[in-house]
Amino acid sequence: MTHPTLLDALLAADMLEIDDLHAWEFDLDDTLLDALEAGQPGDPDAQLLRVECIDGRTRREWRFTQAAVQSAGFDAETGCWKLAGTDGEHLLRCLDAFGGDAEDEDEPA
Repeated sequence: MTHPTLLDALLAADMLEIDDLHAWEFDLDDTLLDALEAGQPGDPDAQLLRVECIDGRTRREWRFTQAAVQSAGFDAETGCWKLAGTDGEHLLRCLDAFGGDAEDEDEPA
């Protein structure tokens, strides 16, 4: 684990996996993030995280509160964060994307 909290891991992540499904989109509530960064407690019941994925032909969406994100625990055995949702516990893996450069270093600029 390189991040002490799930929120730190989410801020650094490019991609997510939730319950072994690759999420095609996730976002954090910017207004709530700004309040947290300013040291304000925020509303524990406010939605902080939204995750979407396509499971076959079915679009699935999860929403998590600030309290759920802040109380998530890291499971070193699976490399996932355990996060409680309204429909039970979920496993969330934060991933970094790989990028490439189309420029060849040997070519003159």
